[in-house]
Amino acid sequence: MRADGVTIRAARAKDERSLVALDRAAWSWLSDVIPQPAEDATIFDERCTPDQYLLAELDGRIVGYIRHVPPTPLPSNQHIRQIRGLAVSPAARGRGIGRALVEAACDAARAEGIRRMTLRVLAHNAPARRLYERCGFQVDGVSPEEFWIDGAYVDDIAMGRRLNG
Repeated sequence: MRADGVTIRAARAKDERSLVALDRAAWSWLSDVIPQPAEDATIFDERCTPDQYLLAELDGRIVGYIRHVPPTPLPSNQHIRQIRGLAVSPAARGRGIGRALVEAACDAARAEGIRRMTLRVLAHNAPARRLYERCGFQVDGVSPEEFWIDGAYVDDIAMGRRLNG
């Protein structure tokens, strides 16, 4: 898939170091609830595998990713996928890469017969909330003061989007 000079592709195990560097560059208390990852951090393990990621490449460099997974291992909600990570390099923002990644994840889930995509976003992250709203997500609920981040309580917002009909 291509969008505005950006190629969206599946991740591979050899992408891990680039993803760690991207995570470090994109990290902010605006979007993250844990401290910035260390330079020697890992991304992939038995619960977080390359097949859960779609990557955005621009001029041969990874400039973004989205991770989407089943929300639980329960058979009763395997018709749902949840976005559990979206990052775009600060230098590549404003080019529609976030939207291309969200739409690619929704398309991939829809192709698997998935009915709904969900996510959680911090209330103070207005840019991410605008992105998700432009992509058709609606607020499903709010958990007030769910996190204490950088000296303030922050609400956690649950959002969702139907993928069919």
